[in-house]
Amino acid sequence: MRLKRRHGDGQTAEALPDGDTRALVLRLWREWLSPHRGSLALVLALVIVIACATGLYPVLIKAAFEAFTNRSGTGAPIKINLIVRRFVVDRQQAIVLAPVLVVLVTAVKGFALYAMTVLTNRVVTRVEADMQSALYAHLIDADLAQLGRESAASLTQRFTADFHYIRDALTRLSTVALREAATVTALVIAMIAIDPLLTLIAGIAAPFFARPVARIGKKLRRNATSSQEQIGRMAGLVSESLAGARIAKTFGLEGYLKARTRQTFEDIRRLKMKAANMRARLDPLLEVAGGVAVALVLSFIGWRILDGRSTVGDFAGFITALIMAAQPVRALGNLNAILQEAASALKRYFGILDEQPEIRNRPNAKPLAITGGAIRFENVSFAYREGQAAVEGISIEVPAGRTTALVGRSGSGKSTVLSLVPRLYDPTAGRVLIDGQDLRDVTLESLRASVAVVSQEIVLFDDTLRANIRFGRAGASEDEIIAAAQAAAAHDFIMALPEGYDTRVGPGGVGLSGGERQRVSLARAFLRNAPILLLDEPTSALDAEAELQVQTALKRLMEGRTTLVIAHRLSTIREADLIVVMDAGRVVETGTHGALRSGSGIYARLQRLQLGGEVLAIPGE
Repeated sequence: MRLKRRHGDGQTAEALPDGDTRALVLRLWREWLSPHRGSLALVLALVIVIACATGLYPVLIKAAFEAFTNRSGTGAPIKINLIVRRFVVDRQQAIVLAPVLVVLVTAVKGFALYAMTVLTNRVVTRVEADMQSALYAHLIDADLAQLGRESAASLTQRFTADFHYIRDALTRLSTVALREAATVTALVIAMIAIDPLLTLIAGIAAPFFARPVARIGKKLRRNATSSQEQIGRMAGLVSESLAGARIAKTFGLEGYLKARTRQTFEDIRRLKMKAANMRARLDPLLEVAGGVAVALVLSFIGWRILDGRSTVGDFAGFITALIMAAQPVRALGNLNAILQEAASALKRYFGILDEQPEIRNRPNAKPLAITGGAIRFENVSFAYREGQAAVEGISIEVPAGRTTALVGRSGSGKSTVLSLVPRLYDPTAGRVLIDGQDLRDVTLESLRASVAVVSQEIVLFDDTLRANIRFGRAGASEDEIIAAAQAAAAHDFIMALPEGYDTRVGPGGVGLSGGERQRVSLARAFLRNAPILLLDEPTSALDAEAELQVQTALKRLMEGRTTLVIAHRLSTIREADLIVVMDAGRVVETGTHGALRSGSGIYARLQRLQLGGEVLAIPGE
């Protein structure tokens, strides 16, 4: 399956077909809301209670006006039509009963509003957390190619900015859409009960304003998509700038970085201003619609009162219902804009979830059976981008239990070769085998359990040293962790820390030196005890003393393991059983240190760069 969707940094989505808001809301219901249908049904019941209580207001006001204006005497009968039941009381009873009924109705409505809000918040926060967990799990399982299309900061903002729109829409769908729609329905029923003809006249204005409101909503959706993408770009720029603060200050790049991010902030400001201006059009439109409706009613009911076919009570009750309906109608009009913005966020969310990773287990995949750990690359090609091969037609035999070094200039494809072994990528042509088994025919879990990696890019998590070492093998005992740390020459410096193995390393291991971080990474590899070891220039960023400690530990780690190492130091090259020289994505030489050194190829030319026996540093990737 070829991935088509691209996100962030100004790139638009293609994988999810353009669907209307209804389709996105239906999918949201099927996948996330339907498990909470019981709680949502209770919310709906509370909404109906609130709507009925609201609908009673104009009826009570109509009855009160008729009681107060009744000149037929105290005992004259007054009919109070509460829609569901009709009561006949005298004037004195009506005057006493009206305030009691108002208090009772408002109390019921108030308690129902509180219960609905609490229940809605419980459902919305649960759904939001579940959706975020699913998104994170999907991203963790995603291919590196998929993750590489967006910066980490841009992906991170999906959990904040996008979910702000989604959470707001979910909350308002319950507390606004259901409540206000039910309230408008109840008020319309009340108006029909008071005067059906007036209700028809009041509704004449609605169709003329519905289309502009819908058009504004569609524009807001397009604007929201652009805003979300720009926010992702901004997050990436800020993260990149702060991470590179040392280089920026050294090279005096502060002005460049400020100007670049200022332009992004300005783009976001313009989009936000555009959205705010579009939303600002809604209230005047809805206000005018309400005014037109009231004007039509006033004109018509005034004529009917003069004609004797309507009473002042009818007028008071109907106008009250009409005015009360204005607020929920306005809320529903504004809700359309919120839903359109949330639809854009939902489209991006579902677009990520719909992307299936290319690197996954085949239906009949079997566990990898390691007999020796020999690795074979058979005419392997791979391209990160179409038409630009990173490696092309390479064939390499990595002997079991031996060390094979990859040497070459920057960009020659060494790191790509290493990435193909644990199936971080799959070859676009050819195949990679371990002990004769095609890696695409074995389970990812068994393959990656058989591989340990030590890289120049040290990844430590903001947790204790014990936890960071235990990531090498879940469930390892305390003794096994200590033994691994001792083998990696990390135990002594760990015990010198105030909290020992319980010391938190900070984000990215900021609390440790480079050499200490690398030794913790080595301890993790020792604990994993995998038969295949991948070393990606693990000492390239270390000083001489730290390098010596790590090199000593590496020798112990490499013993008896099939090791594929990207060579950076001369000492590593000399000790390798086989050296593979790469250039421009191809294998150009293979052999031992002695054989290649005496030749006239790339390796020999690199050797001649040595000055007085100094350590040779070959440019790495």
